[in-house]
Amino acid sequence: MAAVAAVVVLFVVLAGGDDDNSGTTATTETQATTGTTDQKPAQPQPAQPAVERIVVVGGKPRGGVERLSFDSGERIRFVVRSDVADEVHVHGYDISRDVPAGGSVRFSFPARLEGVFEVELEGRHEQIAELRVSPG
Repeated sequence: MAAVAAVVVLFVVLAGGDDDNSGTTATTETQATTGTTDQKPAQPQPAQPAVERIVVVGGKPRGGVERLSFDSGERIRFVVRSDVADEVHVHGYDISRDVPAGGSVRFSFPARLEGVFEVELEGRHEQIAELRVSPG
């Protein structure tokens, strides 16, 4: 029993009373970490690179063969939206994705191979884009 009383007295002494500011600092730190006060201005996020869009109408690229240019080491990103179902094939990189009629398919891969590559609707043998990867 004496041990319990000693622990309680020790706790009260170490915790301190309500008449000082010891609790205020802890509350402010908690609020700062939860974002309720003392917030720093948000850092602007770097702009996301534009995603090229290729639109296929009637099995052909609208506006002609799209020209896509990237530097080696960049991330190649583009979307194909098509009114016909087919397989979109990126030659050289040998990446293929099926696009459903009325749907779209997204490509995202690193530019590791330099050169000029054809992007085509494989089943129709129709070139829809020219992918150019230049030295970085």
